[in-house]
Amino acid sequence: MNRRNAYLITAALALFSAGPAFSAPAVDHNREFQACLTLAEKRPAEALESAQTWLNRGGGDHARLCQALALFHKGDFTTAGARLEELAPVLGKDDPKAGASILGRAGWAWLRAGDNVRAERAYSRALALQPDDVDLLIDRAIARAETERFWDAVADLDAALKKDPRRPEAYLYRAAAHKALANDRQAVADIDRALELRPGDPDALLLRATIKAQAGNLPGAREDWSQIVRNTPNSAAAKTAQANLDRSARAPAPAAKGDAKGPAPAKP
Repeated sequence: MNRRNAYLITAALALFSAGPAFSAPAVDHNREFQACLTLAEKRPAEALESAQTWLNRGGGDHARLCQALALFHKGDFTTAGARLEELAPVLGKDDPKAGASILGRAGWAWLRAGDNVRAERAYSRALALQPDDVDLLIDRAIARAETERFWDAVADLDAALKKDPRRPEAYLYRAAAHKALANDRQAVADIDRALELRPGDPDALLLRATIKAQAGNLPGAREDWSQIVRNTPNSAAAKTAQANLDRSARAPAPAAKGDAKGPAPAKP
């Protein structure tokens, strides 16, 4: 789930553009905000210092928002999540979309911190403000799946795909949830749809290969693993696929066709 890094900056810039302009003539707060956000992603430690200086010069809650995002990029997800949740009702007071965006970023911070309960809570608060936001539905589904609430995750992904049926990641996340629920037929259907929208996606192929291997279709699994290694050799999925190919090559042939389950695939 890396798409969010760029989205953090975009959402924050949109928030600032939608909000009231600063009136202090001594500081160009618009420019300060954009510069601070860019620095937060590239050099978060410097951004924290810059935001503090800006805060002392009247940057207010927008400077605090930049600090929170810098903490996120610095890896202090717990502090970032807490600060973003504090800022959401303030900066989103007159703009529900802005409030939902900040809460969504808080949810992602809590996910990265490993606190899936707080992540889901933040996403639910965000969805209360923007119930039709597909990204928020997908992200809450991830948080729910992390706590093994797979049917709730499927419900969120169903809603997301009803609103936007061309989201390959939503099909893939739903496939993973269905696999966890032992609904392999539905999982494969979702994987195939994801691959129609994003041909050759290594994560989709890896999940499909795992299902094939566990069902005893080792030749089919090998085809998917080989495709991953051939097309995306430097990906994390390729490392797992190669490990599975190596294991399957060393595995003895099954004694009877009816017992052909093949080796257990390595975890993705």
